[in-house]
Amino acid sequence: MVIIAPSILSADFTKLHEEIKAVTDAGAEWLHIDVMDGHFVPNITIGPVVVENIRKKTSLFLDCHLMIEHPEKFVDAFLKAGADLITIHQESVSDPLVVIRHIKESGGKAGISINPETSFESIRSIIPEVDLVLIMSVHPGFSGQRFIPEVLPKLKEASQVIKKTKKRIYLQIDGGINNQNAGLVKKNGADVLVAASFIFKSKDYHTAIKQLKEA
Repeated sequence: MVIIAPSILSADFTKLHEEIKAVTDAGAEWLHIDVMDGHFVPNITIGPVVVENIRKKTSLFLDCHLMIEHPEKFVDAFLKAGADLITIHQESVSDPLVVIRHIKESGGKAGISINPETSFESIRSIIPEVDLVLIMSVHPGFSGQRFIPEVLPKLKEASQVIKKTKKRIYLQIDGGINNQNAGLVKKNGADVLVAASFIFKSKDYHTAIKQLKEA
């Protein structure tokens, strides 16, 4: 069963609690929280304080995606704030495995992500150590971008490697996901779909999430 993780990047922050409740009532299982620092990506979003307040208002699985430099400096703060899973970028650290192990030893679930231009080979050996693999299907930084279909071979390869581990490792895709490509990414192995604009810019969150699940 595919998991839908609405990204609050496209939510209305003036009524964030209402937005979170709305996607929960519409059938979302996870909440995807994009953390950006203005250095690793050309945008700035939120920090642990916002995650802490979100945690107080929802029981959804909090999926924190750290698009930041030196993520190892902030792992403990996000875990303390209530993050269930922390995903770091392979491109942001010299040794992702050190950070991944720290996340897990501290009681959280850990994910590894790669940008569209990054080779899958850069994370192949890490996959057995993580709880989630995230394939970016846009260049990270802003919502509303178009899906990059060239990442599909990497998604399929990640799915094959995950199957060989015999472990429960989620395969997530993030970027430009909508009802037109959801079926395609699921066919290539994705079981967690992150969607921002498609959900939060829709008139009916329940219909949008249903379309992603049934695509």
